[in-house]
Amino acid sequence: MRFLDDKPPLHELTYNDVFMAPTRSEVGSRHEVDLRPPPGSGLTTPIIVANMTAVAGRRMAETVARRGGIAVLPQDIPLDIVQQNIAYVKSRHAIYETPITLRPHETLQEALNLIHKRSHGVVIVVNDANEPVGIFTEHDAEGHDRFTQLHRVMSTELLSFEEGIPLETMFERLAVKRLTCAPVLRGKTLVGVVTRKGALRSTLYQPALDASGKLVVAAAVGISGDVIGRAKALLEWGIDLIVIDAAHGHQRKMLEAVEAVRALSPKMPVMAGNVVTREGTADLIKAGVDLVKVGVGPGAMCTTRMMTGVGRPQFSAVLECAAEARKHGKSICADGGIRHPRDVALALAGGAGTVMIGSWFAGTYESAADIREDAAGKLYKENFGMASQRAVKARTQKDSLFERARKELFEEGISTSRMYLDPQRPGVEDLIDHVVAGVKSACTYAGASTLEELHQNALIGVQGAAGFDEGKPVRQSW
Repeated sequence: MRFLDDKPPLHELTYNDVFMAPTRSEVGSRHEVDLRPPPGSGLTTPIIVANMTAVAGRRMAETVARRGGIAVLPQDIPLDIVQQNIAYVKSRHAIYETPITLRPHETLQEALNLIHKRSHGVVIVVNDANEPVGIFTEHDAEGHDRFTQLHRVMSTELLSFEEGIPLETMFERLAVKRLTCAPVLRGKTLVGVVTRKGALRSTLYQPALDASGKLVVAAAVGISGDVIGRAKALLEWGIDLIVIDAAHGHQRKMLEAVEAVRALSPKMPVMAGNVVTREGTADLIKAGVDLVKVGVGPGAMCTTRMMTGVGRPQFSAVLECAAEARKHGKSICADGGIRHPRDVALALAGGAGTVMIGSWFAGTYESAADIREDAAGKLYKENFGMASQRAVKARTQKDSLFERARKELFEEGISTSRMYLDPQRPGVEDLIDHVVAGVKSACTYAGASTLEELHQNALIGVQGAAGFDEGKPVRQSW
């Protein structure tokens, strides 16, 4: 990567401060671009879902892994729940989506409570043998009270597919019938559902799989408490990436935690952070980290910079830390500040191997929070920062009331924020499509067919606020 005038600016840069200039390209189409991250991660898409309690749950983890990324289960989740979530993700089908299922005698209200848990928007009604007998959508609820049983309103005219039928065939049959979703069967038993978009996506994305062909999932540990005990448990349960997470990653307790976890498993990929300097990156790598998490303060739920004055503009942090990691044959994950596909493209151009997204994914069907509806009928989910008073309260439940009260006095995050579902992109897969389209197109402008070529070829310029505003689309006349 180089700057337009061949000299780095003397001031620090955020993503909004920079742009990528087009260069000569031999890449004819975005379909020629491979976004596979550096070797060792097992990922096929450079997207990691942040370990935020309101964001990264089992639905998010399985969905993102099908599209080549990975989600990090938060450190605040009790270990028995983490074990269940890992087992659940590993049991999911690598191609077909997990269905929402109910029995014929269950009510319309129960169906409506569940239907927004997944983006495919249907409930498959099954009998005791898990064989589909009907399908329910929100449209079927019109004109009926909430206690109506599903067998009275469901559609029994089912289009279904046998497992293994070519995805193109599934898509075409759904299109001809003007349907968006259908069950997939093994014999007569339900194994999943397929949508038109899902069939298309499965031909465009490669799922992120472990050595056994199961979907990958990551989990976080902190630097306090029983770090070794939690890490050992995660290894036993088949975790694919351990993330050692602290707001301040360049400290003695972090380095000791990294060394201890690395000693448990020399081969397990380990991510740790957060840092924003060359020195912090080097120390973490020396302690045993494979993937350095970079970013202090750019997150949408984070108040660290306003509270403490500590942090660093994210693009500059990515540039410096990525350069240092490359010296050691390692990589960084750019964590925070992602609000548009351009930000992902710029982070990768700056040298990041992967990008972590949190709050942007909070407002999706698959995020871990419950869906809510505001007074205007718009759907949203509640999000909060992992250093907020709310998160601290959940993290310290085993402490005495006095100790909990002391810790809750200090916070560096927002305790509640509404993340509205975008009607155009309500599912996390919709946002992944949005990001991937932007990054692949950026690669074609830079003449790059891989992420490494994007970093090598990127030509970066610096702009003012007016330059950033000029690039925004105009949704209505001025």
